[in-house]
Amino acid sequence: MSFSPVDEAIELLEKADAGLEPELLTRPAALRLLEAYARAEKLASFGKAALTRKIDDISEVTKITGTSVGKAKETVTTGKVLGVSHELSAALKGGEISLDQAARIAVAEEAAPGSAGDLVRVAKNNSFNVLTDEARRVKLDAEQHHDLGARQHRARSARSHKDELGMIHINLALEPHIGTPIVNRAEAGASRLYRSAKKDGSPEPFERHLADAYAAMLAGTGTGKSRRPELVVLVSHGVATRGWKDVKEGEVCKIPGIGPVPPRVARDIGRDAFLTGVFFDGTDLRHTKRWSRNPSVEVLLALELGEPPDFDGIKCIDCGNRFRIENDHVEPHVAHGPASTGNLEHRCWPCHQAKTERDRKAGKLRPPDP
Repeated sequence: MSFSPVDEAIELLEKADAGLEPELLTRPAALRLLEAYARAEKLASFGKAALTRKIDDISEVTKITGTSVGKAKETVTTGKVLGVSHELSAALKGGEISLDQAARIAVAEEAAPGSAGDLVRVAKNNSFNVLTDEARRVKLDAEQHHDLGARQHRARSARSHKDELGMIHINLALEPHIGTPIVNRAEAGASRLYRSAKKDGSPEPFERHLADAYAAMLAGTGTGKSRRPELVVLVSHGVATRGWKDVKEGEVCKIPGIGPVPPRVARDIGRDAFLTGVFFDGTDLRHTKRWSRNPSVEVLLALELGEPPDFDGIKCIDCGNRFRIENDHVEPHVAHGPASTGNLEHRCWPCHQAKTERDRKAGKLRPPDP
């Protein structure tokens, strides 16, 4: 067997590993070397994914790559899409994205052919969770017209198991319109528990308070009420006027930030809900302003929808996270910043704390001069 360039690269990597002594490196040198290793891994990922097109045995791929069955299936799917998507193939071949990023893009490209180019740009410029969120949105939007609601209904499930500590783990897979209000109610309850514990000087990690909130809800003792809407469904006017039968190109019937819901489900929800008309022109949504600490109901609803025209829900403006999102005053309230859509941005709790600290250092957390 001839000595291939890959064999040569492996030999060089083995020598690099043998001489690697991280303790002797400065932090900048370690960062540069980490980037080099990451690029080498990305370059190897292209060959690994592409070669699976010649191997249709998942168990064999699992054994050779040393990964789980799920990961092996992702790699095989990515390999197939590499053969038809120039944008994805070029990005992975050039070491610009990782195999995990390519796998997310490949799934979306299968559902929405032609979407890989935009998603590659998202992958290059954003964190992994932002790419995952956008790829999921693209896939769900494409599948909304292919019996998505029925498949979601069939996919609902519940599992539980006990770990070594005796803790009970519960895993629920719920349809979007069922799970979203439950999650929002639990997070509202957890936020209240966290604030109370912080006031008493005994706060715990938010996830523990969230576990307590879910437990209280399941026991029927938790309220979890919040000023934020528990569920917002955005429906194009045309969907309703045609009898809630279908969603045409350019229309929406979805939970912002979550994904599409069947029109019949939106119709049933609308029978016992507050209805609000949303008017926008291009990317401009009419703004409201209120000079108080708490936003009005109209402002809260506008914020919950996300930016027009996509209305893709709320996420942290800094890191793209959708968990534990808070409304942050761009110009602090203490400095008379208004509770308006123009002065409110969404930030997750860690990014909100970091922004507050930056404002404090910049001297913004004080009233303006008379």
